[in-house]
Amino acid sequence: MQANAATEAVHEIEDTLHSEKQSMLKQPKAVWAVAFAAVFAFMGIGLVDPILPAIAVNLKATPSQVSLLFTSYFLVTAVAMLVTGFVSSRIGGKKTLLIGLAVIVAFSALSGMSSTVGTLVGFRAGWGLGNALFVATALAVMVGVASGGTATAIILYEAALGLGLSLGPLMGALLGGWQWRAPFFGTATAMAIAFILLVILLPKTAAPAKKTRLRDPLVALGHKGLRTTAASALFYNYGFFTILAFTPFILHFNAYGIGAVFFGWGVAVAVFSVFVAPIVQRRFGTTGALTGSLVGLIIVLIGVALAAGHSITAIVVLVIVSGALLGINNTLYTELAMSVSDSPRPVASAGYNFVRWMGGALAPFLAAKIAEHSSASVTFFVAAAAVLVSAGIVVFGRSVLKAHEPDGV
Repeated sequence: MQANAATEAVHEIEDTLHSEKQSMLKQPKAVWAVAFAAVFAFMGIGLVDPILPAIAVNLKATPSQVSLLFTSYFLVTAVAMLVTGFVSSRIGGKKTLLIGLAVIVAFSALSGMSSTVGTLVGFRAGWGLGNALFVATALAVMVGVASGGTATAIILYEAALGLGLSLGPLMGALLGGWQWRAPFFGTATAMAIAFILLVILLPKTAAPAKKTRLRDPLVALGHKGLRTTAASALFYNYGFFTILAFTPFILHFNAYGIGAVFFGWGVAVAVFSVFVAPIVQRRFGTTGALTGSLVGLIIVLIGVALAAGHSITAIVVLVIVSGALLGINNTLYTELAMSVSDSPRPVASAGYNFVRWMGGALAPFLAAKIAEHSSASVTFFVAAAAVLVSAGIVVFGRSVLKAHEPDGV
């Protein structure tokens, strides 16, 4: 009987992989155009990872000062999420996407011309505004036009996220190994290409019949399910971005080495978000799979804390393993956020992203500051504690979350 059960499990995985592949491949050109542009947009998140030490040296800055490149970026991204629906519901999705891309092109180019860390941090904040306009609208547009429903659109969106997160450090390493300013100009060029592709391939999108008010995302957070999901994602993202933003400082690698590590990390994010997340979701339910994956991430963060200062090899392995867990979590959180509330999806997404990106804003700066005043190990123990809080929120809120699990899981 055990052999039969194992065989059935294998067949289920094969069938799932085949069906997911088929549904993802049969998409309108508009979906592929937005997904392609999203890859470039997400590349901007991890782009600076391999060059953080080089920026610190060239601009005579401390790790905590350099970490503000992430903090300003995500802080503005989080706050701007509250206005993305207001804008897109008045001018339409395509125009909002194009404005977001144009803003990214301008501020990424200006970042490359910065002469002080303060100026660079400021330009990264402007970059975050463009990122918010694009990222929030991209998911809504993909959900609206993708064949296969919301779940397929979210998987494609998370695939773009994972691919962008993997290619960002790679491009940052290849260009940053030559000159630390080059990745910023490379991003400006890539986003300009994405802008042109959207102009050509994405048909005009009409503004929704009902306009979003500025307060709607905050009102949406009044829903217990969305509020619970967002609060858990806030603490989860603290762990996520501690790994992304602080690990480069303890690897002691050059730009190429850091880029290689986070390329592997990003590939794990992409593969597990697309192929593994749907399998564990069907097997254990969204809430159960999310809880288990968060516990796994806690163990990984504790492992990094123990390895810091002792074994670079262990840190590299654990970082790449974390990518697998992060990929699963990203997909499950996004699906919950899009299904748990009775608010329109763009509104729910804006409220959810406002809260969760605050974790991305807080983690880089606090992680570096904690290390400066104590040690790198303490930094990762704190991150593990944050993810423990995230898991606790899911466990205590599981009744409301299970009531709204996507696809009736």
